[in-house]
Amino acid sequence: MEIEKKLYTNLKPFLTCKDYTVSGKKFQVKINEDYQMLVTTPVPENLENYYESENYISHTDSKKTVLDKVYQKVKNVALQQKLKLINSFDTPEKNVLDVGAGTGDFLKHCSNNNWDVLGVEPSLKARDIAHKKGIYLKDNLYKIEKTSFDVITLWHVLEHVKDLKTYIKKLKALLKEDGYLVIAVPNYKSYDAKLYKEHWAAFDVPRHLWHFSQKAIQKLFTEVQMEVVQTKPMKFDAYYVSLLSEKYKSQKMNPIKALYNGFRSNLKAKQNSEYSSLIYVIKNR
Repeated sequence: MEIEKKLYTNLKPFLTCKDYTVSGKKFQVKINEDYQMLVTTPVPENLENYYESENYISHTDSKKTVLDKVYQKVKNVALQQKLKLINSFDTPEKNVLDVGAGTGDFLKHCSNNNWDVLGVEPSLKARDIAHKKGIYLKDNLYKIEKTSFDVITLWHVLEHVKDLKTYIKKLKALLKEDGYLVIAVPNYKSYDAKLYKEHWAAFDVPRHLWHFSQKAIQKLFTEVQMEVVQTKPMKFDAYYVSLLSEKYKSQKMNPIKALYNGFRSNLKAKQNSEYSSLIYVIKNR
């Protein structure tokens, strides 16, 4: 699409990454220096097939492996933190749209705490699991008819969106004036990203099409008259991503080394704010 062309203009080589989850194929990650954003190329035509794996934990409630169990434990703590964040917003009502809702746990938690909830999840498998929890999800953002949400959340979702700028405009259109958009994404400028390089698990090619910096998020949303009003760390991500990155790098978990590297990443981020993942609170103007 014409609106997306600028993001693919003047791309320069950055590194080559492997899909460790599904295909084993390699993809180029290139940099758009104007946005300080990395771009995965090429985008497979059958991208949806790259999500079909039991290893793709956010689409299951799996507790089979050690990593699964760590993920589920961290998820439960994160749910409390996410709810606390949206409860802190000064909103006229309490309605939330969660985009990329996965198996519905965040919306279930919100619903149990007096929020009106609606969600979007393209994965049929994940939607079916959510339905069993009483959370009914749409399969596409463009099927959402309601256009006045107090809060819209995307927890590690924006990096998956094909038509990025068009999608951002749609999110803005669904949000109330002075409403809040909450976006959590990996940060390729973090210490753990620089340490693990092509083995960094949060590159997750080709499912992650975009790899954001703080400058990229600021620029993308300023272009649609939205303002980043808070940036918050996701400190658990440095540990989880390091565990997975160690597995990709050496075919072993190396938990002590991974936890040490996660700790170092968070320690360095105290100085430069470049945490492994960041939450951006963005206000509609």
